[in-house]
Amino acid sequence: MSGVEYMREHTRTEVMPTTYARAIDEAVWVLKQGGLVAFPTDTVYGVGAHAFLPQAVEQIYHVKGRPRSKPIAILMESAAHLPDLAENLTPEAWLLAERFWPGPLTIVLRRGPSIPDVITAGGPSVAVRVPEHEFALRLIGAAGGALAATSANRSGHPDPVTAQEVLGYLEGRIDLILDGGPCPGGQASTVIDLTGVSPTVVRPGPISSRELEQELTQLP
Repeated sequence: MSGVEYMREHTRTEVMPTTYARAIDEAVWVLKQGGLVAFPTDTVYGVGAHAFLPQAVEQIYHVKGRPRSKPIAILMESAAHLPDLAENLTPEAWLLAERFWPGPLTIVLRRGPSIPDVITAGGPSVAVRVPEHEFALRLIGAAGGALAATSANRSGHPDPVTAQEVLGYLEGRIDLILDGGPCPGGQASTVIDLTGVSPTVVRPGPISSRELEQELTQLP
């Protein structure tokens, strides 16, 4: 069964506790078939697709009603995956990754050649993060080390912090919700863009601009 056929056939959304012994195995199977899975992170619940199945990533835009001009971030298992996803990595990028990952900081970098256009909305950059959440990291690792993911809501609505909120937004639209209880952070990550002349915070979040500036001043 192809990923597209799989996505068209699902009519209900299964909710599974993260404590279930086969939760990750089930989720990885869905992802590899081109399906969508919602899961808890350190910030809010995310909905993820296999990062290198463009038709699966397309479904994120569809189920959320997300504008096609808005790129989708990639959640990584660790900073070791950075060279596979981004290029022209700067000292600033490595410094912030070392200081704030795992954690609620998304870094925008020059995209690598392996990144599908659908993730970046055709643009030259890619947003990446390593979440500080044990289950999310296990899931990402089992799925190959990187997932295309964004908040598990309908576009323009509040970010969900519980599985029930995700179900309210996306029931019947995605294949699986992994229920890990309330997310500990409750706020979307800070986003900093390192592709311009100077670092720019493009979305405020749990990590303040002052904290980022203090770290970056350590560079020669």
